Amino acid sequence: MTEKAKNPFRLEIQNLIEVEDLPGLLKKTGELHGHHCSYSAYGVVAGLYGITKMGITNIGMEEIVAIVETNNCFADGIQMVTGCSFGNNSLIYRDYGKTAVTFISKRDGKAIRLVLDPEFEDSREQAYPEAFELFHKLVARREQGTPDDFARLMELFAQMSFEELNVPVEKMFRIEEVHVEIPAFAPIFDSVKCAKCGESVMKTRVVAKDGQPYCIPCADESFFELNGSGMSYRGRKRDVAPS
Repeated sequence: MTEKAKNPFRLEIQNLIEVEDLPGLLKKTGELHGHHCSYSAYGVVAGLYGITKMGITNIGMEEIVAIVETNNCFADGIQMVTGCSFGNNSLIYRDYGKTAVTFISKRDGKAIRLVLDPEFEDSREQAYPEAFELFHKLVARREQGTPDDFARLMELFAQMSFEELNVPVEKMFRIEEVHVEIPAFAPIFDSVKCAKCGESVMKTRVVAKDGQPYCIPCADESFFELNGSGMSYRGRKRDVAPS
C-alpha cells in the first residue's frame, strides 16, 4: 500500500493495518467500544484478516462490504478496522446470533467468511476462569457487585483481549471463501415532509393515510428496532421480539 493510495481520513488505522499492528488496532477499537474485551479483539483480528486479504483501501464508498451476523462487541472491532459502517452503507447486519462476518469486495466479487471456532470459544472460560466468573456474576446475572469487582473485571477483560491477539487467526476462526450475491450500491431516496410533524422522512418509510404522507411515529405504525436483544418488531400493541 503506497502513501498515495491511503485514505487521509483513516491514515492512522491504515498505517496500523500495513504493519499488522493488532494491539494498536485494538487500542483504537477501545475508542469506539468504550473498553477492551475479547470479542472486540476477535473483531479486530477478523477485520485485519479480511481487509488485508481483499487488498482494499476503504474510502467509505462501498469498496468493501462487511456482513456481520451479531450485534455484540465483535461488530465494533470489524467497524473500526475495516471502516465499514451503517452510515457509509458498507455494513450489513443479519440477525443470526453468530460471531461471524463475511467480507465482500465489490471490485471483483471475492468473498471470505470468518466464524469464531466453537471449540476455541468454549475453551476460553477454562483459560480465563476469574474473568468469566466475574462476567457471569456482574454482567450475565446482573448481581450486585462492588466498585472493585467492576474494576477487576475491566482489568481482566483488557488483559484477556490483548493476550488473545497472539492466537493464530486459523485457530481462532473457521475461514472459507464463499460465493455470495454482491450487494447493490445503496440507492438515494428523496425525502418527504410528514403531514403532521413536518419532519423530513425518507420516501420509502412514508406511510400514506387519507392521501397524506406521514412518518411512522405519527402514523402509529410498527417498525423494526435493533437493540441489545437483536432485531425486534415494535409499535402499537404488538411489540414482538424474536423467539
